[in-house]
Formats: sequence, structure tokens, C-alpha cells
Amino acid sequence: MKPLLMKVFGVLCSTCGKAFTSRSNLRAHERVHIDEKPFICETCGKAFATQSHLQRHDGIHTGGKRFVCETCGKAFIRQTCLNNHKRVHTGEKPFVCETCGKAFSRQTYLNSHKSVHTTQKPFVCETCGKAFTLQAYLNIHEKVHTGEKPFVCKTCGKAFTQQSNLNTHQRVHTGEKPFVCETCGKAFNRQTYLNNHKSVHSTEKPFVCDTCGKAFTLQAYLNIHKKVHTGDEKPFVCETCGKAFPRKTCLYKHKRVHTGEKPFVCKTCGKAFTQQSNLNMHRSVHTGDRPFVCDTCGKAFTRQSYLNSHKRVDTLEKPFICKACGKMFTQQSECSLSIHTCKRVHTNEKPFTCETCGKAFDRPNHLYKHERVHTGEKPFVCEICGKAFTQQSNLNTHDRVHTGEKPFVCETCGKAFAKQSHLQRHDRVHTGEKPFVCETCGKAFSRQTYLHNHKSVHTTEKPFDCDTCGKAFTLQANLNMHKKVHTGEKPFVCETCGKAFTQQSNLNTHERVHTGEKPFVCEICGKAFAKQSHLQRHDRVHSGEKPFVCETCGKAFPRKTHLYKHKMVHTGEKPCVRETCGEAFTRQSHLKHNRVHITEKPFVCETCGRAFTFQTI
Repeated sequence: MKPLLMKVFGVLCSTCGKAFTSRSNLRAHERVHIDEKPFICETCGKAFATQSHLQRHDGIHTGGKRFVCETCGKAFIRQTCLNNHKRVHTGEKPFVCETCGKAFSRQTYLNSHKSVHTTQKPFVCETCGKAFTLQAYLNIHEKVHTGEKPFVCKTCGKAFTQQSNLNTHQRVHTGEKPFVCETCGKAFNRQTYLNNHKSVHSTEKPFVCDTCGKAFTLQAYLNIHKKVHTGDEKPFVCETCGKAFPRKTCLYKHKRVHTGEKPFVCKTCGKAFTQQSNLNMHRSVHTGDRPFVCDTCGKAFTRQSYLNSHKRVDTLEKPFICKACGKMFTQQSECSLSIHTCKRVHTNEKPFTCETCGKAFDRPNHLYKHERVHTGEKPFVCEICGKAFTQQSNLNTHDRVHTGEKPFVCETCGKAFAKQSHLQRHDRVHTGEKPFVCETCGKAFSRQTYLHNHKSVHTTEKPFDCDTCGKAFTLQANLNMHKKVHTGEKPFVCETCGKAFTQQSNLNTHERVHTGEKPFVCEICGKAFAKQSHLQRHDRVHSGEKPFVCETCGKAFPRKTHLYKHKMVHTGEKPCVRETCGEAFTRQSHLKHNRVHITEKPFVCETCGRAFTFQTI
């Protein structure tokens, strides 16, 4: 290969015409064309065309990053890499396109950009025939067919087809956000995210829809909008579950539900998350930070969405309007703004049918949610405790367990609740409303669960048996509660006194001992009670009702305990036995009273020695 010598340009390569200042540089360059790589790394065996490239490569194995950025502290193995990096902070873009004037921070970016101005695509993929303007683009594309992903993240093991993609990904673990908005100071880990963010500060909307004339700040937003007219609103479909998404990024995030990938790790406790936003919210658990404060009442929240929802409760604002009937909603999720979807509400049309059970729905997403009943799928997982839910709305409600948020407040007594349904149920305490009526006996209840439990009174069937003691129950829930008698499990603990309970409801009732709360009030005499059952029992004083009837003699009693004691008259049962002589009594009170007649005094004062018949005087 004979070089061409020119006085002006130096030494030219006869293959590609590139110019060099010396013959040694030309000889090193010529190895590119003949693929000669005489310099081999002793550590990994990789070969290089020049000695300098090998020396540069050695830094990967030695970890030598001698060149440190004074602005952010990031280190590099080469001075040129540091120089390129510094332009991230300075915004310098010295490489300008002669055709359109667009500027770039690196020469390689400019070289890649120049292909935009040419329609020539000389580099063709032998597998699928797709053509590219640059050899580098073809090389990257070919990895689609080979599946090769040589660039692997050392932190989480995720692999990438390009080094640049790996570099961007690593910022997830380091938290590095080198792209800073000059207007508000907000930082981002990608240049594209910063570009998109800048539109927040600009009222300019240069991208206009040809169909309806609607304008957007970004081309990407316009592209998404155009799918409304084409009918292809959700073109990106999950191959695992069939769920569709309007953007590829949404599909990419969704796939982590199936793969279990959680690349965002909390440095404090090690908990991992599927999304950066979830990690950011989780961090408030450690910091206690609640930066979103209500201007009206001063209540603070960990998320902006929680604050927005809270404000609508206070203001009764309903910004989401149905185009078909004009009905207004506080949240977007409560109403699909599609006219066709809303029309089905008014026509009662239900075209979407479950293939498993035949149940019909007016919306495809309702059918999709329903199908999880059969599949058991719970794709919405709490990032704090790991509990999974079938619907996003259920997860949102559950989040309030961790945040302590109770946005639904009773107007009568001021008690707050995390759910709207709980407030509605509580309101019946004040109104006395009992909408759930037993079809057998006509008895009414304030809750569906109370009615469901009551129905077991009318049936003698007890299909749920305890494996330990054989006791049978009418409801599975009652069996589950009973089993804790054998296991001793009491997971619900009072924070005030430490007393533990087998059920959450028992703990709630117990806490009224400390608060003095008595929410159940008799409408006739005004007497208040801490428990609903105590009020019901008290009501019989006024009504004279005696629902517990002895099957032997027909005598009726207002309380079940009275009936139980009465039955001993017929059975002769005397469960209370004196330890000293073995004499038996039907009641504990009779056993105690008998001490008066026999002068037994088992309780002795440790100070003076005086004896008493009872523990209390």
C-alpha cells in the first residue's frame, strides 16, 4: 500500500484519503484497513492496532481513573474522556454542523448527525436487508439478530448492546444527574429528559396536529396524540399478559412486573424497586420528609398526587367532565373521558364478556381486571411492604396504611378515615341506618358483614372444622380466628399499653379504653357505649326483647350468657368446684358467696395478717 505524499496535507492514506502529519501515524492507521492488531492485552487477550490503544485499555483492569472532574467528582481513565465530560457542566458544543448549524459536544456526535443530511445508506444488513448511513449503526443493528449484549452492568447484571446505554443505565445506581436545567436547577440523568423538561418553562407549542389543530411543546407528545385519530392509541403490547400501552417506555416498565426486575435500590435499607419514582417515595420512610403541604389545613404528604387528591376532598373540586352526560369527577380514574365508553353507562350495553364465567362488562379494562379473579394475578405491588393487589386503585388505598393519610372526615364527630367506604359505614353510627336486612327474620344491620354473619343463626350447618380440637364453625373467618387460640398468635399490639390481640377489630375496640371514645349512642336514653354489641344488648332494656330461648322449657333471656347459666338448671351441670372440699356450684358467684356461711377467708393481708373471704372489699 503506497502512500500519497502531498506538501499541503501531509501524508494521505491511499485507501480512504485520510491525511496524517507523519508516516508513523499513517502506518498505524493502515492497520484499520488490513485488520492488523499486533498489540495484545495480557489480562483478557483483547487485541489492538496501536500501543496507545492497548495502554488506554489497560486502565479497565487496573481501575486507574486518574482524571477527576472538579465539579462532580467523577473520575476517568483518560484526559480526553474528562474533557468530553466537562462539557456536560459547561454546556460547550464546539462541533458545529456546516449544513444546518446544529452544535454538538463531541466530534463523534457530529459525525453521526451528518448522516441526517444524506439519503445515501451504503451499509446493508445481510440478515434483513435494512440499510444504514454509518457502519457503526449497522454494527449496533446486527446485535438485534445475534442477541449479543456485551456491555454488562457490574451492579445488577443487566446487559446492553451499546456502551452508551450501559453508561446511562449506571446512573440509576450512582444517582448521578449531570444534566441540569438552567431555569429551575432540576437535574436529570439523561439529556433527553432535560430537553423534555425545558418545555415546562416555555409556553411555545410549535408542534401542531394536522387533523385537529391541537398544539404541543414536544414532537413526542404530538406523536402520542396522533394515535387518538388513527385508533392505534396503545400499539405496544405485552407478550406475557396482553396488556397494551401508548408508549414503549410504559411497556418496558410494565415488563418488570413479570420479570421481577428491581434495578432501583435503597442505599439505606437495601430494598429494591421497579421504578426510580417509587424509590424516591420510599426514601421518605427513612427521612420522614413530607414536602407536599396543603395550603388550607397544613397537612403534609409524601406525594404530590396525595396532596392533589386531598385538596379535592376539601374543595369538592371535580375537574374531570364526561363529554356524553356532563357528569363531573374528582379523579381521572373515576371516569373515562371517551364518549363511547360513557354512552354504555347510559345504554347499559356490556359487550365485553368473560370467557371463564360469562360475566359481562361495559369496558375492556373492567373485563381485564375481572379476569384476575380467575388467574390470581396481582400485578400491583406495594414497594414498602411487598403486599400485592389486583388493581392500582386498591394499591393506592393501601398506601395510606404507610402514609397515615386519612382524607375522608366525618362532618358530625370529626373522625377521619382512609377510605370513602369506611366513612360511609361510620356515618350509620350517627344516622342509625341499617340497610342490610335478613330475609329470614327481618332483622336489620348497618354492615353487610354483620348480616352475613347473622345468617348463620338460621342454619345448623357448620362445615368448617378445627383440625386441632374438632370444634365446628359456620364461617371460614370464624374458624381462622379460632385457630389463633391454639397457636397463641396475637399480631395486633396496642401501642399504648402493649396488650396484644388476635384480630384488628379487637385492637380497635380496645383502644377506646385509652381514648374514652364511645361512638355507639342509644337513641332513646342517650347512653353511650364503646362497642356496638354493648349498645345492642342495652337496646333490649328498652324493647324488652329476649331473643335467647331455652329449648327445654321455653324461657327467654335478653343475653346469651343468661341462657347458658339457665341451662344448668336442666342439665345439673355445676362447673365451679371448691378446691378444698370438692363442693360444686352452678356459678362462680355462688361459690364465692358460700364462703360467708363457712367463714372461709383465703385472702390474707401481708402487713397485719388479717384474713378476708374475698380479694376485694
